[in-house]
Amino acid sequence: MKTLSTDLIRIYSGRVTRFAGLTAAAVLLAGVALQLVGRASADEARVIPAPSMDEKAGSAATETAVLAGGCFWGVQGVFQHVNGVISATSGYTGGSKNAAHYEMVSGGDTGHAESVRIVFDPHKISYGHLLQIYFSVAHDPTELNYQGPDTGTQYRSAIFPTSQSQADIAHAYIEQLNHAKVFDANIVTKIEPARQFYAAENYHQDFLTTHPTYPYIVINDLPKIKNLQHLFPSDYRADPVLVTASAGAN
Repeated sequence: MKTLSTDLIRIYSGRVTRFAGLTAAAVLLAGVALQLVGRASADEARVIPAPSMDEKAGSAATETAVLAGGCFWGVQGVFQHVNGVISATSGYTGGSKNAAHYEMVSGGDTGHAESVRIVFDPHKISYGHLLQIYFSVAHDPTELNYQGPDTGTQYRSAIFPTSQSQADIAHAYIEQLNHAKVFDANIVTKIEPARQFYAAENYHQDFLTTHPTYPYIVINDLPKIKNLQHLFPSDYRADPVLVTASAGAN
């Protein structure tokens, strides 16, 4: 892993500014200023109905979901705190393997979305319930190609179903929420089947947990964890399931 200061400068350079010649301090200050724009959306979460269509747990011990909703730090952090989730890995979905690198994806023209691969126990939590948390807490599904301070197709709201059943449930749930007018605008979440997931660089994994005082995390993502605990108390786990812990156990 590279040094923290190098990684933070690289991440901020890609996420919030492209100006050349800025000092590290200037980059960080620019990032904080832009993050303030996203404060309102980060603090918003709402109670939404459970999906009327959902899967029943079969014989499989695990199932995989892939979801995108803006910066993967926060989405990963939310699902790492959900009971029944075995692992949640940040990565890129929608483009080619060769383009699945942060610096390339940050340009917005690779077809990738910052996404999270969620491996879960379907006997403890259903796919539909994961979507309920995704739409309610993890992001705002009415924002087209942006979330808070982050803009571009790489921050789009997207579901990458790993089965036809998942695709059917996602389509039905979006229709259900739009019909009920749960949100102030229509959901813009795309359903993109048959897409390959590629894990992101190590320095992106577990970022919310390992950098809890990082300004972007404090402003945009920690409120999501609080909302998860408040709106879904029975699903909340205080100790997150971490990628680094899983890797160390293997």
